[in-house]
Amino acid sequence: MSISSSLNASVAGLRVNATRLATISDNIANSATFGYKRSDVDFSTQVLRQRENAYAAGGVSVSVFRDVEAQGSLINTGGATDLAVSGRGLLPVTDESGTTALASQRPLSLVPTGSFLPDENGLLRTSSGLFLMGWEVDAAGNVLNQTRDNASGLVPVNVSPNQFVASRTNEITLGINLPADATDAGAAGDPFTVPIEYFDNLGRSESLTITFTPDTSGTGASNQWSATIEDSANIAGGVIASFDVEFDATATATSGSILNVTNTAGAVYDSTAGTLSLNVAGGPMTLNIGAPGENGGLTQLAGPFSPNAISKDGSQIGNLTGIEIDDTGFVQAIYDSGFRRTLYQVPVADVPNLNGLQALNNQSYSVSQTSGDLYFWDSGDGPVGTVTSFALMESTTDVASELTDLIATQRAYSSNATVVQTVDEMLQETSNLGR
Repeated sequence: MSISSSLNASVAGLRVNATRLATISDNIANSATFGYKRSDVDFSTQVLRQRENAYAAGGVSVSVFRDVEAQGSLINTGGATDLAVSGRGLLPVTDESGTTALASQRPLSLVPTGSFLPDENGLLRTSSGLFLMGWEVDAAGNVLNQTRDNASGLVPVNVSPNQFVASRTNEITLGINLPADATDAGAAGDPFTVPIEYFDNLGRSESLTITFTPDTSGTGASNQWSATIEDSANIAGGVIASFDVEFDATATATSGSILNVTNTAGAVYDSTAGTLSLNVAGGPMTLNIGAPGENGGLTQLAGPFSPNAISKDGSQIGNLTGIEIDDTGFVQAIYDSGFRRTLYQVPVADVPNLNGLQALNNQSYSVSQTSGDLYFWDSGDGPVGTVTSFALMESTTDVASELTDLIATQRAYSSNATVVQTVDEMLQETSNLGR
């Protein structure tokens, strides 16, 4: 009869409001927890088939979900490895067992933020034991081809093998002006020398000494120079390469630029790229001296000898001083030599239904059947936000709203309890009729 359905509906009301009270309690308790996403409830009516001239209360049911899509405010911190996703998406992490497990057996979970610090093994982890994961990069800092729809290519980020680094010099760019009047007939013909530091594959500092000698043997200005290159690392000593260069002296827009280069020994000139290829003690090296007709590299103008723009890649051995993560998700090691080396790229994970993720401990989540398939994006690409360092995400709990909901829940619970009490009194009256 309908009086019994009233009792059942009120008991259901007590149950669902108790569930709502539990979520409010959880939200308020985690109002200061970084990365916490508030829990919420959704009430749904339950309708029973009604008979004519009779009504039976169906009651109410409740479903609980975590509002993972909600974005907490980001606050600035002093930690370079404090990370948060500014926008949609989550960071991939694993637990301690995943640091030694095979890729196919490595547990994967996702977090919106985390304060990651190197542990005794150099692995970046949070204080709660979640280890940051990323894709390894090659020597040039490029990510190898990785599958984006699973975590098989992700590995725990480890900075310990990179405590020391040395980067070999592969290319030197020369920006040198040679004085035009030095090639005049009867000029002194004194050579001009420029030493250039470079680094070998062990991080040792070596030097190339390039000597430019003007040709003064003709009549007028020859505009021709011979150049020799010596390497301090060459045990045998002496010249390792040489070349001749002639400059354009015509009244054109390219006046003062290289006209042609002649290889003489130990060097091969590429006129298209404007580079000289030679071998130093540590291996092959490229000297960028400029292409014919190009304003840059070697020039011959009416000015003093001026090595004004010499640059090179590589660095001497350096000690690791810090780790930074840029907004593209690349983990960079910073050394006291001023060199930066890219170690990993941290992607941003996304699923079609973020609120369908299964909540785990430590503000982490795992993929579930209702969340949809996982996909890893580059930071800031597609629908996902950017990886932000020196920042943590605050809890999405609004204490004022939770306290307001608490009052409403208390009233609803009290009202359902009143209905139960009323039904009890009515049933008591019914039982008294038989006395």
